[in-house]
Amino acid sequence: MKTTDSKKETTPKQTVKRGVTKPKSNAAAGLTELFEESLKDLYWAEKALTKALPTMAKNATSEELITAINNHLTETEEHVTRLEKVFELIGKKATAKKCDAMEGLIEEGKGILEETEIGVVRDAGIIAASQKIEHYEIATYGTLRQFAETLGYEEAAALLEQTLDEEKGADKLLTEVAVNAINLEAAEIEMEE
Repeated sequence: MKTTDSKKETTPKQTVKRGVTKPKSNAAAGLTELFEESLKDLYWAEKALTKALPTMAKNATSEELITAINNHLTETEEHVTRLEKVFELIGKKATAKKCDAMEGLIEEGKGILEETEIGVVRDAGIIAASQKIEHYEIATYGTLRQFAETLGYEEAAALLEQTLDEEKGADKLLTEVAVNAINLEAAEIEMEE
């Protein structure tokens, strides 16, 4: 390693190979920074969901699905609050950074509403869109929980684990609603035609 006159260690300038994406000037250099940036991304995602879930509930026809969505809206509002607590625990201000993945998933959900007739087929589409969102959240919360554990943020890791468990529960409930009623009813409509 090279050192400067002030004895501060620096890393040699890395050359970027052809085909390798050059990092932005503010790119995360360590796991802590990656964790913090990912939290900002997830915070935006959860806040965006609090606005998207009511639209999904209004477009659903199955009472079971409407209840599941509304219950998850309440949980999602708690997830926002819990993420604010995680930021507090790591000594950072809760800040949202646009989450391109969640924005895309929400847009896909809106597209499904436009591409399906009102009724069980739309309900099946709502479940499909919702489960894609849940799987994204499960992957993200699992990753961030592990980052928190690795970084020694045990209390933050426990909060992230709590939300992860709730996301898994929401996904399981959506599967049950789909398998036990909606998918079968949607398939029956096709058989009648």
